[in-house]
Amino acid sequence: MSLWWREWRASWRDTLILLREFRLPLFISVIAFGGGGLLYFALAQEAHAPIESVPEAIYIVLSQAFLQSAGEFPNQWYLQAFYFVMPLIGIGTLARGLTDFGVMLFNRRARGKEWEMAVASTFSQHVVLIGLGHLGFRVAQHLHSMHQDVVAIEMNPSETLVAEVRALNIPVIHDDGLRETTLLAAGVRQARAIMLCTQQDSLNLQMAVKARSLNPTIQVVLRIFDDDFAESLHKQFGFKAFSATGMAAPAFAAAAAGVDITYPLTIEGQPLSLARFNLVAHSALVGCTIAEIEERDDVSIVLLRHQGVPDLHPAHDRRLSAGDVIAVLGSPSRLNQMVAKNQ
Repeated sequence: MSLWWREWRASWRDTLILLREFRLPLFISVIAFGGGGLLYFALAQEAHAPIESVPEAIYIVLSQAFLQSAGEFPNQWYLQAFYFVMPLIGIGTLARGLTDFGVMLFNRRARGKEWEMAVASTFSQHVVLIGLGHLGFRVAQHLHSMHQDVVAIEMNPSETLVAEVRALNIPVIHDDGLRETTLLAAGVRQARAIMLCTQQDSLNLQMAVKARSLNPTIQVVLRIFDDDFAESLHKQFGFKAFSATGMAAPAFAAAAAGVDITYPLTIEGQPLSLARFNLVAHSALVGCTIAEIEERDDVSIVLLRHQGVPDLHPAHDRRLSAGDVIAVLGSPSRLNQMVAKNQ
């Protein structure tokens, strides 16, 4: 979805939210002016005043409310009363409400949380990222580099980090990620994956369970400091749990992008992961040879599955086709670059 179209949809939804917030003063205004117009018409007919229709009577009442001339001053006292009462009603019911509504409508970003929620409501098949600490911020950057749509949630955001994340066109909702309303506002039911990057294992697990209850098909990637606990969560719940010792932001981001990826292993001082890719029809990798990819992206392709037939030692001149599955060994950052090319 293009940025301008998302902004337009967010503006429309935010306008609907504003209208709901101001429904009481709007309702009172409709009753006051509509009802006042009907009453004025009825009284005018009784007094044989030259009022030909209800719309004309409503127009006169509206004109009176805003101190505008609406024809000759009537002779009947009960019609004259409208000329003095309606301005007070107009000022009382509309002035404050319209002023607040106009400020909020034309200065949406100053409303912070509500605007971010409106933008988040336009996302689908995106990644919900909870926790904008050091790890969460780097993960957001990597997801952005892979052209992944992201909605972030942070309870105690750093203004500097939030500003940098929003500069990537990532909405940041300032709220508690454990609250169901917050998860729904971030679009967890339409999301493809949720990433939990806070520093509390128990909090990450609680949010993972709640997200899965709201969206049973959502992919869960969470930060866990204990290796054994991380492995247990993966076996029991299917959560992709990364331990602190195996942590790398690029690997975390790749997992949320739907790539099967192993924990980074340090070999000769360099972290390496093994990832599996399903090549899509419009992938930039389609048509390239094994040798071209390995040389250009500094990775090693250790498996090629073509039409269901696996090849553990694919030839260097073998060209990739849409629908192929490849297993790639490389640094998490290099793998992230390949994910972006395969979008």
